[in-house]
Amino acid sequence: MEITLIRHLPTEWNKKHKLQGKRDIPVLPISVKDQCDMLDNALLLRGKCFEYVLCSALQRTEQTAFAYGYEPIKESLLNELDFGKFEGRPKSELLAAYGDQWLENPREMVLGESLLNLEQRIIHFLKKYKDASSILVFGHGSWMRAFISYHKYGHINKMNKRTVENNESISLEFMTVEA
Repeated sequence: MEITLIRHLPTEWNKKHKLQGKRDIPVLPISVKDQCDMLDNALLLRGKCFEYVLCSALQRTEQTAFAYGYEPIKESLLNELDFGKFEGRPKSELLAAYGDQWLENPREMVLGESLLNLEQRIIHFLKKYKDASSILVFGHGSWMRAFISYHKYGHINKMNKRTVENNESISLEFMTVEA
């Protein structure tokens, strides 16, 4: 199974380094840089036939899919991590409160949702779509980082050791998915 991930286009809160989580923030008007990045990503997508094109239930992922010319199916398993009291706050406040744990052992954290629940949503997603050969996902930063960590290590604890930029595209190959 190949899963291609594209993080949503920038929002006003991304520009201000605020955590969005489950807040339904729209994307900004598409900049020239975003258009260039979209063209680069479109070249990577050319010739691929996706069985599913999915987005979260939040408008920023759906708006991004539309900007790419896709009509996505909304999939709530893709929703961004609920940051609880940190939503709308600068990421620096989360890091000040949970720095080492956020970087080294986020799986044990509980914000507005437990990060273990985020990991369970990823596992459920993989089981639900296990028979698909190619999926395109328009998603969110924390969800995508957790997904990449789960793909590489079998858990999400390394999710905060990397970044995923707005409009970044990443393809992952899953050899087997346990039912």
